[in-house]
Amino acid sequence: MFFQCKNCGGNVVYSPERKRMYCPFCESEESGERTERSGGSLTVCPNCGGEVAVQEHTSATQCPYCDSYLIFNERVEGKYAPRKMVPFQMGKETCKQSIREKFRKCLFAPTDFLSEVRLNSMQGYYVPYWFYDYDTDCRFQGEGTRIRVWRSGNKEYTETSVYAINRDMKIRFEKIPVDASEQMPDDVMDLIAPFHYDQLTDFRPEFMSGFYGEKYNMTADLVETRARALMKSDAEKLLRESYAGYNAVKTVRQDVLVKDSRTMYGLLPVWKYIYRYRDQEYPFYVNGQTGKIVGTAPFSRGKFVLYVGTLWGCMTAVLALLQVLLGLIG
Repeated sequence: MFFQCKNCGGNVVYSPERKRMYCPFCESEESGERTERSGGSLTVCPNCGGEVAVQEHTSATQCPYCDSYLIFNERVEGKYAPRKMVPFQMGKETCKQSIREKFRKCLFAPTDFLSEVRLNSMQGYYVPYWFYDYDTDCRFQGEGTRIRVWRSGNKEYTETSVYAINRDMKIRFEKIPVDASEQMPDDVMDLIAPFHYDQLTDFRPEFMSGFYGEKYNMTADLVETRARALMKSDAEKLLRESYAGYNAVKTVRQDVLVKDSRTMYGLLPVWKYIYRYRDQEYPFYVNGQTGKIVGTAPFSRGKFVLYVGTLWGCMTAVLALLQVLLGLIG
């Protein structure tokens, strides 16, 4: 499917700034009509008939010939239908400005790193996520030690008290996110969090027009290990906070038991910018809702050498001038 403007025939896309669909050709808003492709070929653009390269898990892409954004019904419906999504809250221009602000002080980055041409290659992706809810019973048994030290006259006294610690906490975890994309690095997707789930909304394919997307690559059971690890880490942290205040704590027993669990499939927005320099890729990821940036600026050895050379030249000139001035004074 794609969304065609009923006024001019252009491709209508979702604008994060306007929070609605608009046509970039005639500037009309909410003028898009859903148009389905004719025939059964997934790789044929329904707008111009051009051949579109479609990867195994692609759910939304852009036609290289007419630039229309296409959404593939088979990969957003049925078993691949997301229940919820966070629509993009940051447009490309806002995202470009954020990257420039973050890296503008990187003196030794290549000159074109933040250029308009390079940053225009940035693409917005709807990344597939599984969200896990857990109802847990968390228990802790241990011994806590408190030490009190005081002086009386010339003597120092130490009192050591040992206490039995027992905690039984029922904790509910909601929407622990784990990305279900093989192309997106797990560590980066963890770093790009958190997302604000108050902006979760029911899935609508209109929100995907103007962006790229994937269906889930891995089923919920295959990636749940990561969700349980995150849940357990948070549960143990809450238990520790509940018995804070001791000088030392010895763990006798600790259990995090899952009583019930639920799973939901959804999409979250991420901008991706790939900068290529000296046959090496430098990927940057931006949370399409909060603007959080993950990535490391490239280092230009040539720029560094030029900078050092210029600095050395200036210092040499200053020293020479000082020698002349001292000679005149003498």
